[in-house]
Amino acid sequence: PDAIEDVHRAYLAAGADCITTASYQASVPGFVEAGASGDEAVDLLLRSSDIALRARDRHVAEGAGEGPSPLVAASVGPYGAYLADGSEYDGSYGIPASGLKRFHAERLSLLASSGVDLLACETIPSGLETEVLVDVLEARAGDMRAWMSFSCRDGGHLHDGTPIEEVVTMCEATDRVVAVGVNCTPPRFVPELIERAAGETDLPLMAYPN
Repeated sequence: PDAIEDVHRAYLAAGADCITTASYQASVPGFVEAGASGDEAVDLLLRSSDIALRARDRHVAEGAGEGPSPLVAASVGPYGAYLADGSEYDGSYGIPASGLKRFHAERLSLLASSGVDLLACETIPSGLETEVLVDVLEARAGDMRAWMSFSCRDGGHLHDGTPIEEVVTMCEATDRVVAVGVNCTPPRFVPELIERAAGETDLPLMAYPN
């Protein structure tokens, strides 16, 4: 935990105005499979938010930096990150929408209630998972908002072949999503992807690396 907090604080010291929790691959089922009890698994997931919030609060208390307080975004990785089999980079999970909803609903609900400023739904490789996440955000995340960032295979499509315009339109249709973008994608594809996204939404656009 101290090492993770040190990393958060290093980003803040370098001028970051938003940090993400170390929860990208974390989930209650994953922790249980690693030997934790159900309650322990929940506590571990929430601890990722606690550590990031403490780092931000200490940074602010020390008077470091100027301007608004930095944001803390709870990282929500795709289902494939939990599987840890590489499928987060192709979206081929072999699970129906109902299974994805069960997986994401608990985690989003817990992280949304953990005191963070927003959720970071990132490295999303498929149209189906995007649709599921939008539904879960509306049903289980209270008033929490999120950004949605996609992992893409070329200049126009997510890894599962869904056009970037299609998923951006899904995000545009809900007030739960406050920004859309691209991450974990070869840099040469990013300009075209962002241009295509801009044609479908007035939401802020974002791009960040692996």
